[in-house]
Amino acid sequence: MATITLRKTRETRVRGGHPWIYASEIEKVEGEFIDGDIVEVHDFRGKYIGRGFYNPKSQISLRILTRYDEPCDRDFFAKRISDAWEYRKQLCDPDSCRLIYSESDFLPGLVVDKFGDILVLQSLALGIERIKDMLCDLLMEIVKPAGIWERSDVPVRRLEGMELTTGLLRGEVPDSVQMKENGIIFNVDVKNGQKTGFFLDQKENRAAIAPLCKDATVLDCFCHNGSFSLHAASFGAKHVLGVDISEDALVVARENAAANHLDNVEFEAHNCFDHLRELTDSNTQFDLVILDPPAFTKNKAALQSALRGYKEINLRGLKLVRPGGYLVTCSCSQHVLPDMFQNMVNEAARDAKKRIRLVEYRTQGKDHPLLPQAVETKYLKCMILQVME
Repeated sequence: MATITLRKTRETRVRGGHPWIYASEIEKVEGEFIDGDIVEVHDFRGKYIGRGFYNPKSQISLRILTRYDEPCDRDFFAKRISDAWEYRKQLCDPDSCRLIYSESDFLPGLVVDKFGDILVLQSLALGIERIKDMLCDLLMEIVKPAGIWERSDVPVRRLEGMELTTGLLRGEVPDSVQMKENGIIFNVDVKNGQKTGFFLDQKENRAAIAPLCKDATVLDCFCHNGSFSLHAASFGAKHVLGVDISEDALVVARENAAANHLDNVEFEAHNCFDHLRELTDSNTQFDLVILDPPAFTKNKAALQSALRGYKEINLRGLKLVRPGGYLVTCSCSQHVLPDMFQNMVNEAARDAKKRIRLVEYRTQGKDHPLLPQAVETKYLKCMILQVME
């Protein structure tokens, strides 16, 4: 096994629990290795730190697997997968959940979502790619799904020197998979839908809007397949309007509404920025407005532009809420930190001439656990606000 020695003072962050080591933090590499191998990591004094995947092609060159001197063999990975599955069965809905959340489940670069009896796998690190077959075998043995479909078609793979790929890994996977979330039926396109087919991280936040929905008029912008919209409708809303720019996404949303026999929800295809402006210009009012846009930035360079975009939709959203009503506003942009998001909302409220009070601040569900030592694992921000004159 090759050994990597870190530069002096560069071990502090990883010793504190962070799972990444960057290329600039490495002093030397000793021994033979193949890209993606598991290597030992030492500090500048030669003291053992741990073992992890090493890929010199990536800026995140080392991803820590263990901080103990132990073999990272089949039994090691079987225990990691078993631990992740037991955690979900104890704290989450095992019918629909993120089964493995990469670094937060101490399996860096591996994401597995579970929809009913189907698993969708993303391999995001070269080390995971090297052992993907073994991991699929273990998932079949431990979780016992009907099939595993790969959705490793995300650009981050190129940073690891890998091509994008999708396809069947194990068993059988239908084109559309049916699952339940909070008692609501959803049809999931695991083969062609966004990411792995469905955004599971908002499950608990969608359940949290129940007290706000009874007899309410609701606007759900950036609704995608209608997940927030259908929750609001099933929670007793008088009428729900879901808006998204993608007509293809809305076809699925309408199918989901029909599957749940919900006739108090409708979906319209619009550019949400433009439609929010049109609604405010016409002085339309809602009891509840939901803003759950896709990430406005994937890097720090576009951060200020992203914050301007968030401020624009939040200013419009606040104006659309009747006095005493509610705004649910979200951001999944990792680079928009919680304090930045809070400040943006404050500025939007000031410019909209609205008083707001925070009902609840939420983040991703328990199936997306956080590592307190790694801010990168906490990306989702969800604020439930009451809007006053």
